[in-house]
Amino acid sequence: MAESWDDLRIFLAVSRGETLSAAGRTLRMDPATVGRRVARLEQDMGLPLFVKSPHGYALTEGGARLVPHAEAAEQALSLASEAVRGRSEGLSGQIRIGAPDGCANFLLPQVCAEIAAQNPELEVQILALPRVVNLSRREADMAIAVSAPTAGRLVVQKIADYRLHLAASEAYLARNVPLNGVGDLRGHRMVGYIPDMIFDKELDYLDALGLRRVALASNSVSVQFQWLRQGAGLGIVHDFALPSAPGLRPVLRDAVSLTRSFYLVRHEDDRRLDRMNRFAAALLEGLRRELARLEAVVDAAATGGAVRAGSQGGGPRQNAGLSDT
Repeated sequence: MAESWDDLRIFLAVSRGETLSAAGRTLRMDPATVGRRVARLEQDMGLPLFVKSPHGYALTEGGARLVPHAEAAEQALSLASEAVRGRSEGLSGQIRIGAPDGCANFLLPQVCAEIAAQNPELEVQILALPRVVNLSRREADMAIAVSAPTAGRLVVQKIADYRLHLAASEAYLARNVPLNGVGDLRGHRMVGYIPDMIFDKELDYLDALGLRRVALASNSVSVQFQWLRQGAGLGIVHDFALPSAPGLRPVLRDAVSLTRSFYLVRHEDDRRLDRMNRFAAALLEGLRRELARLEAVVDAAATGGAVRAGSQGGGPRQNAGLSDT
């Protein structure tokens, strides 16, 4: 019995997507065709690979045993393709990055645009999700996280630290009670995450300030940011986002200052792929440089300096090597 790579490719897509529709989108194939190919593979192998239900396709015990072998074939094919093509000066093909939406909205677009401009044959996709990206299911080729994962066959590299402060629009501050200290926050309308949808403890900003009630809440950083821009309330904002909204002003900067970190997370098998290593190196360099530049803009504004959003300010804030977790 010798299954073709094409059969295994379809099997992996269904195991990761858990539905024929999701697999079909990944494969650019009609879901009905995907279903027929899975049924044919199961018939050829003489055992069911999935349990089918109205909720989707779940792996059977036999299917779960097949996954690592199919992934090994996938990795071998990638390595063979890279070896045949040889190392080229530019990057090509498609690479998908998963990231929390703060990073995805305010850092990744400009960094990835620069990398793409230098590599015309490269296709970059940004998957912005208010949750942890599942690399084991190949939702993305690599992910940016706010906590370093401690389980799974993953490689984790610290990108950099970043800062957050309370901020509000000039209009909101002008019509509300003055803020002279943290105790005054209770008299203000707070903007933040939906408490029971915070997917990482590092994002639970307001709880640390003793603020349990969030008047305007969303699981999206972008929605929170727009509320603040419209003068709807007061909330925690990434410093690197502030230059894109000149009307927002940090408040209680010395009293409330948070530091968090970004990590680049990759599947362990991808360490052998030169193309992924080169893209990861360019991404790390670009993110560190852009973080330093944007935070320098905010620092200059706070001290009355003249650094503009388009100027280069500061150097990399953090340099870290690869480490297995």
